[in-house]
Amino acid sequence: MAATLADVAARAGVSVQTVSNALNNPRLLKRGTLDRVLAAVQELGYTPNLAARRLRQRRTHTIGLRIDASSDTISSTLLDRFLHELTAAAAAVGKHIVLFTVSSEREEVDEILALRDQSIADEFLIASTHPGDPRIEPLLAAGVPFVAFGRPWCAAPPHHWVDVDGRAGTRMATEALLDEGLERIAFVGWPAGSASGDDRREGWAAAMRERLGLDDAALEALTVRAVDGIGTAIAPVQALLEHGIEGAVCASDALAAGIVAAAGPLGVRFPVIGFDNTQLAAGVGFSSVDQRLDAVARAALASFEAAEPQTTIVRPRLVGRRDARWGLDLAAAGRWSPNPEGRS
Repeated sequence: MAATLADVAARAGVSVQTVSNALNNPRLLKRGTLDRVLAAVQELGYTPNLAARRLRQRRTHTIGLRIDASSDTISSTLLDRFLHELTAAAAAVGKHIVLFTVSSEREEVDEILALRDQSIADEFLIASTHPGDPRIEPLLAAGVPFVAFGRPWCAAPPHHWVDVDGRAGTRMATEALLDEGLERIAFVGWPAGSASGDDRREGWAAAMRERLGLDDAALEALTVRAVDGIGTAIAPVQALLEHGIEGAVCASDALAAGIVAAAGPLGVRFPVIGFDNTQLAAGVGFSSVDQRLDAVARAALASFEAAEPQTTIVRPRLVGRRDARWGLDLAAAGRWSPNPEGRS
């Protein structure tokens, strides 16, 4: 005979209502109580009647998320990782993910409204936010529950969002190289005007100002800007290499790989730190800032349960690799995360 809600309550030593709260509103319970109930659920193999619950609550417990056409870009790989983390975190709280694709942000809003009206999904996550994002106000006006992966970067109506502290990430990377006695540390980032790119450069610049006393002119001389990609970074980086650098902090793993491609034929070797901790970083052997997408996914799901607009900034971590060409063994200093297999 299948286990019932009462069976779970008896096994966990709690009331039936507490079990219901654990499955439907886990934020109401203390961590210890929630863990005890979930352990009882697993031991008894209890399977809630999701259809009945959805009918009763008039909710689908499904989160809609747009995905773009498949590509070989690093950003596409990063979205795949985030989708995996989000799907796993959602399943743990009895939710599911439905994917859709459109060709523009305006169409994305229309599709979200259609999915909601057809009761296919009742919560949504939007990604790649930017200043003046045209999705925010229409979704708020329509009363659609959504969480943005990315801060608004400018004045915007209050809404749920989760973002990664890119400035803290590049600052950690820069300080790690400074602690090794390096001074001519370049920053390779995107063209000025990219909100997240400018934020990542500021983390590097702040560390260089405070530790070395560099002014804006000196910082600009150590800065290379390029459109994100391995090939697009090679030529700009080559010009910088001619002036001699001791290390580099980058806005992405693609740009970090561009440095490697430019420096390799010249026989130059120095520590390079990317951003995103992709398999590219692991394969080539350079260190990278990991965005902790598992923490982003959990924070996004928690935001759906908050009554008031909730904002969360996830602190990334620095993953060091012991590569003789592009890495530094800083694990002993306690600043880097030992990562011999290239995974966080």
